[in-house]
Amino acid sequence: MTNPRQIAGRQTSEPAMPLEKEGQDQSFLLSSSFSRESGICPKACYRNAAPAVLYEKALLHEPGTHVVSSGALAASSGAHTGRCPAAKHVVAEVGCEGQVWRGAASPNHSLDERAFLRNRKTAVEFLNSVDRVFVVDGYACWDPECRMKVRVIASLAHHALFATNLLMRPSQQQLADFGEPDFVVYNAGACSANKVRPGAVLLHDLHQPPTLYLYLANPR
Repeated sequence: MTNPRQIAGRQTSEPAMPLEKEGQDQSFLLSSSFSRESGICPKACYRNAAPAVLYEKALLHEPGTHVVSSGALAASSGAHTGRCPAAKHVVAEVGCEGQVWRGAASPNHSLDERAFLRNRKTAVEFLNSVDRVFVVDGYACWDPECRMKVRVIASLAHHALFATNLLMRPSQQQLADFGEPDFVVYNAGACSANKVRPGAVLLHDLHQPPTLYLYLANPR
């Protein structure tokens, strides 16, 4: 394919510049056992992208994002600007009764395993449908004896930037040796409520705050 170009009143042609393929090699993601089990297979992904890349993607593709005078990236969260305790659900598991705070004053609302898996399926289908996802691999806990490898898969660059600041960033060698994560977060907060399957708790509703689901026995 060639692109026409006008030079001194005459038309010539030159080879078209090839389109740059978006994202990075996904083998690290697709080869993981949790990916095969959950079905995550995005169109394109960016792994541990530099903050400058996340700024650029957010400003290009995420309406409401802008850089403020301090240099920070600001984003609009819409109608819901804070956390809501009523939106937190923890799967009720046999053997974990004494490890999760329950009761009338607790923010940990019970959820059964089937509802969790239905919501995870909806989240994965949403993440597979968007143009790109951002994967952040990092560590929770400074002590190596207690450290947990966490993987966040987000549809929005500014969410990935938040995760980058939240987790300990691995070195290049640690990232190469990262292997299977211990805990996976499917960040599908931009998923519309009308995509949720019957019988499942809403992932996100325009009239309700985004919902968090936690399954301690199945961290993936």
